[in-house]
Amino acid sequence: MTEVATDLDRARAGFAALQARAQAHAVALRPPPAEPTTCCGRGCNGCVWEGFYAAAEWWRQDALEALQAAATEAAPPG
Repeated sequence: MTEVATDLDRARAGFAALQARAQAHAVALRPPPAEPTTCCGRGCNGCVWEGFYAAAEWWRQDALEALQAAATEAAPPG
């Protein structure tokens, strides 16, 4: 996932891709944010989905940093 998710399918796909990479490299990630269950569907300013997508982006950045740190630690010196 290289761009900010703005729809649920893309967010889910991004979570799955990063979790798979982390598992392949034995990197522990925190769980991704939970999907909202309280949206009223009226397009409110400050909708719970806006918060979810912001949290998803934060999670994505955190996951990428964890993967980068693990790769740096695993790289041979030199």
